[in-house]
Amino acid sequence: MSELKGQIERITYTNDETGYTIAKVKVQGHPEPVTVVGNLIAPNPGEIISMQGEWTSHPKYGKQFKISHYESTVPATVYGIQKYLGSGLIKGIGPVMAKRIVQRFGKETLEVIEKRIQRLEEVEGIGEKRIDIIRRAWDEQREIREVMIFLQAHGVSPGFAAKIFKQYGNRAVSVVKQNPFRLASDIFGIGFLTADRISEKLGIARDAEIRVQAGILYVLHQLTEDGHVFYPYEPLIEKCREVLCVDRDVVAKAVHAISLEKKIILEDLNDDPDNLKANNKAVYLSGLHVSETGIAVRLKALLQAPKSIRPIDSHKAVEWVQGRLSIILAAKQVEAVRCAAENKIMVITGGPGTGKTTIVQAVLKIFSKMGTRIMLAAPTGRAARKMSEATGHEARTIHRLLEFSMQKGGFQRNDEHPLECDLLVVDEASMIDTLLMHHLLKAIPPGATFILVGDANQLPSVGPGNVLGDIIASGVAPSVELQEIFRQAEESLIIVNAHKINRGLLPFFRPTDQSLDDFYFIEQEDPDEVLKIIVDLAKDRIPRRFELDPVEDIQVITPMHKGSVGAANLNQELQKALNPGEEGVTRGNRTFRLQDKVMQIKNDYDKEVFNGDIGRITRLDMENQEMLISFDGRQIPYDYSDLDELVLAYAISVHKSQGSEYPAVIIPLLTQHYLLLQRNLIYTAVTRGRRLVVVVGTRKALGIGIRNVKPQERYTRLKQRLLSSRQ
Repeated sequence: MSELKGQIERITYTNDETGYTIAKVKVQGHPEPVTVVGNLIAPNPGEIISMQGEWTSHPKYGKQFKISHYESTVPATVYGIQKYLGSGLIKGIGPVMAKRIVQRFGKETLEVIEKRIQRLEEVEGIGEKRIDIIRRAWDEQREIREVMIFLQAHGVSPGFAAKIFKQYGNRAVSVVKQNPFRLASDIFGIGFLTADRISEKLGIARDAEIRVQAGILYVLHQLTEDGHVFYPYEPLIEKCREVLCVDRDVVAKAVHAISLEKKIILEDLNDDPDNLKANNKAVYLSGLHVSETGIAVRLKALLQAPKSIRPIDSHKAVEWVQGRLSIILAAKQVEAVRCAAENKIMVITGGPGTGKTTIVQAVLKIFSKMGTRIMLAAPTGRAARKMSEATGHEARTIHRLLEFSMQKGGFQRNDEHPLECDLLVVDEASMIDTLLMHHLLKAIPPGATFILVGDANQLPSVGPGNVLGDIIASGVAPSVELQEIFRQAEESLIIVNAHKINRGLLPFFRPTDQSLDDFYFIEQEDPDEVLKIIVDLAKDRIPRRFELDPVEDIQVITPMHKGSVGAANLNQELQKALNPGEEGVTRGNRTFRLQDKVMQIKNDYDKEVFNGDIGRITRLDMENQEMLISFDGRQIPYDYSDLDELVLAYAISVHKSQGSEYPAVIIPLLTQHYLLLQRNLIYTAVTRGRRLVVVVGTRKALGIGIRNVKPQERYTRLKQRLLSSRQ
């Protein structure tokens, strides 16, 4: 073992989740900064660290000092103090302000901040407000270090330690000791597995009730991420037993205990009294059970309530609207318009180019003439904007329509304070999951007409359930499926091929010539070559030939998150190509730079930014540890501690692309994706492109996906509930 002492010059890389750091350290007697590697707690330039470890040689980067143990102290030199304060450690002090403070107080700077902070008023640009910010940040930094030392000793990374401290403050250590599994439910990004590692270090037994109950809830939450609303009892017990490594009886006992606390609901699935099966139960998280049963009850009530819109002659209405819009509706479109005029609830479904928008325009024209109070909504901001542009009526996201408020706690529109409308039209209805549909139905007044518009052949919602598919399959409300492609749409290979894919046919590719087309296939089976082609397409070929912006107009959509052409790696390579540079903020293995394209990955009701929203970074403020991101023109501030809510968005998953359209999309399709290749996934990806679709991969992978019509099964009982609600 060797010993080394020096001052951190710069942080080359740090992973918030593991604490693994690569840093350059200025060591006396060494002419060049020494490269050190190892796990460090929230390292900052300017810190003095005393290290124990060994010298190693990296084949690419040369001589390095590998740390096994270290101690940190604040810097003693004026230069070190300036570097320390200017590193972004303390909110309110950036590099410029750090220089001014150190010029004024020299070696006494840290003692002044610690004991006589009011003296900072002697520095130009620092007033009472900034002193207060610096005081709070300095105190928090001192306390967070103490918490971090405890947490890291119990297997928690520095990044998560900061979030734990932010959540619980000085109570952090006692909360973790008492019940580490609280972390999994209270803190975004910390799952059961992380909490379980901490519990093991704290000596909590593997079969402890607190651990097994938390594990069951974890498994159920994981299953909802696969789209399940419930899970069958016996398969659930088996999954929990595997994850927790405990006996079946221990899991069964814990399931019973949390069902008594109403955290989960057990529902008997035995319909035949003469053929009862043991443990034939559905296991629901209680919120999902409330939502699924609530959807069925509220749809039935909505269907049975008298209509607030006066009756009209639907034949005359169709004739009138055709004259006003100067169009002749096709037979199915006429059926849909008449159906909307005559029914309380209906579904309009169909692929691109089949005239869904024309029907909505006709319906809105008819009901507007009658003085009807109309509201339009869609699940995402992009889908709502598209709906507004197409209809000329204001459309809002469902969350905004229902007036979500963090301060007041939840959706403000509900059965006690319903929406003020007689007609509600919701687009992109395939994206609405079980929880959101329940909240939406709670807010629809009993007399209102409710029209769902969507494409039932797309992927189901990211969240649990298959709401649109179940409503159509149940037949409780009339649905009209549009299949005819209209003449102007037939000119688009994107639309023609989307419908071919939907019918189980391989898409058509015209021979490549000098004329521009809107659908291309590039054959390549080597994943590394596919990656190179995608980067070249996004950076040079498509922008040059189609005059499109490589960041704003081009979206890479991939079936996978992992692998060389998964979203994570594609984002790193596309960032290098489209937005290179060294300046940025690193969180885990992600670096965010000015002008990067980023995506929100959790609903943040406070910011009114939701899962799947895409924006651009417009400002990095190292001094205040804040980032500004433009989402559709709205400048939203992000504290650096919130950055795990963001990922780069040069490449996104097919699921995340739902409800959005892009001028151009690039889709990698390889046989390595075979577990995910299915017809509705390929169909959804292709229909995201407005002007251009480029598929890069193999015909074999394309064929596998198009032939696979068996989507991953989702456990939901909405269809059965709707059918029984009719009887």
